[in-house]
Amino acid sequence: MSVYYYKGAQILAPFTIRSNEPMFDVDTISLKKERASQGAQRWELEFGTVGVSDTMQDMLIASVTDQSAAQTMIMPQLTAVDEKSSISSNTIDIAASASVGATSVSLTASGKTGTLPKGSFIKFSNSNKMYMTTTDVNLDGNTSESVSIYPELRVALTTANTLRNGDLAVLSYYKSIDNQSGITFTDGVLSNSGTISLIEAL
Repeated sequence: MSVYYYKGAQILAPFTIRSNEPMFDVDTISLKKERASQGAQRWELEFGTVGVSDTMQDMLIASVTDQSAAQTMIMPQLTAVDEKSSISSNTIDIAASASVGATSVSLTASGKTGTLPKGSFIKFSNSNKMYMTTTDVNLDGNTSESVSIYPELRVALTTANTLRNGDLAVLSYYKSIDNQSGITFTDGVLSNSGTISLIEAL
């Protein structure tokens, strides 16, 4: 199982991943339910960390300094996804162009093998937007495969672009300023910066 870090401190469970996709929900006169999305979506993370003596100063600085610029970190994957993933490369070529609004993308399997499990967080080389796969992708090194994604594609893709997964699935985020406070030293060695909330930078 992979270990993920925030500012050098290990991310601990419980770990929350939320999809924020505002929707309208109305009942018609005939009592039919109708829902419509605004067409916008972002990921929001919430977690705790544990810092040790060589990382606590970074955690303190991160908790109190300027938060106006977007920052980056490797997107944590679910444990079950980590355990099932056997993909041979962190980059996969796009096999065919895909338009804005697409919910699936064709991938080139040439030279790539293994499984990219559903629930994997991925991104594409031409955008900072983070996506999640909703189907397993099994690459055999020869035939092209299609992967379904959520949310729908926000930026069009061409064959010049690549899918990025694993350590290359880097989340661009803003730290929530609602809980920006400081750091707690628990025993002189370990430290705790409280609950950290991150909002995907779009």
